[in-house]
Amino acid sequence: MRVFGVDPGLTRCGFGVVDGGPGRAVRCVAVDVVRTPVDADLAVRLLALSVEVDLWLDRHQPDVVAIERVFSQHNVRTAMGTAQASGVVALAAAKRRLPVVFHTPSEVKAAVTGSGRADKKQITAMITKILKLDAAPKPADAADALALAICHHWRAPMRTRMEEAERRAREMAETHRARIAAAAKRGGGR
Repeated sequence: MRVFGVDPGLTRCGFGVVDGGPGRAVRCVAVDVVRTPVDADLAVRLLALSVEVDLWLDRHQPDVVAIERVFSQHNVRTAMGTAQASGVVALAAAKRRLPVVFHTPSEVKAAVTGSGRADKKQITAMITKILKLDAAPKPADAADALALAICHHWRAPMRTRMEEAERRAREMAETHRARIAAAAKRGGGR
C-alpha cells in the first residue's frame, strides 16, 4: 500500500509518500514541503497548493491519503489556514476516488514514537530511524508528513478490523431485532 501523508498548512505544507510492506516494513518514496507566499491572496495560495497536490497525486499514485486532523489551536488564523489546506488535499483525493483518512497529532506521535506527547525532535529522530534515512527530513513539516503516512500504514489493519467488527455487530443486532419482531408478531396473533 502506498500512502500520501500530508501535514497541512498554508505557509508550509508537508508531503510524504511511503510504501508499506509486510508487517511494519515501510520505505520512503518522496518527501518535500510546499510553500506558499504569505503576502499572496488566500485564493492564490490555495490554488498553488492545489496544483502541487495534483502533481504529487498524479506522480506517486497513492492508494490512500492520510491528513493530520485539525485540532484546536490557540491561533485562529493558523487553524483556518490548516483547515483550508486540508480541504484542498481532501478534495483533490476525492476527485480521484482515493480514500482520505484523518489522524490526530497524538495518534501519529503515539504510532511512531510510542508516546502521544512526543515533540517534533523525537518525531524527526524516529522517522529518520524507521525509514533508514541518511539525513533527518527538514523542516519538521516534512517529517510530520512521513509520520502521518507511517501511522496510517501501521494503524490501517487495526482500523479495518474494527470497522468489520462494527459492521458484523450491526448485522447481528438487525437480525436479532427482526427475530424478536417476528416472535412478537407470532405471539400476538394467538
